[in-house]
Amino acid sequence: MNKDEHVRILDYLPRGKSEVPPHKRKPIAQAVGEDFFSLLEIAPRPNISLETGERVYIGEGTRDKVDHIERRIKYDWLTPTAKTELSLILAEIIREDEKKFIEFYNTLGTISTRLHKLEILPRIGKRHREDILREREKMPFKSFEDMHSRVKNIPDPVKVLVDKIIEELEGESKYYLFVLLLRESPRFRR
Repeated sequence: MNKDEHVRILDYLPRGKSEVPPHKRKPIAQAVGEDFFSLLEIAPRPNISLETGERVYIGEGTRDKVDHIERRIKYDWLTPTAKTELSLILAEIIREDEKKFIEFYNTLGTISTRLHKLEILPRIGKRHREDILREREKMPFKSFEDMHSRVKNIPDPVKVLVDKIIEELEGESKYYLFVLLLRESPRFRR
């Protein structure tokens, strides 16, 4: 199964969630995975404080800051702070792994004979699709800056990806390119 090795903290609640009775509250953090964009609630180790944006290891073996993963969560379950931080942190993840995401733009193919995957990205229509395909055929894009300079009037390629990932996390997408879709499994219902 595809699991994230690292997450970025979206919100840290040192006193737990307000909807939990006071005697049962414990510190909790909401986080997003770096590779598969899983939304998780994690419990920190005792006496560990987490910071928004902090990169934390959650993979197999010894975890220095995380005691355990409480559960996988839906976008709607994020705190207002976590929702606000999500787009900023996703943009940071994308920029830090620019090579991977430029390769995504350089190799993205078709869904069907009538629809290209580029067209399902927010604000990328047929005209931008054609411009991207023409330019990458001449020479693959080397960076977001290169892409932006060669494709006229293209929306910010990082923002386009952030918006697509959030659309998928919200469950509003017909096509999923980034987020592993958790269909309504019994463990995932509220």
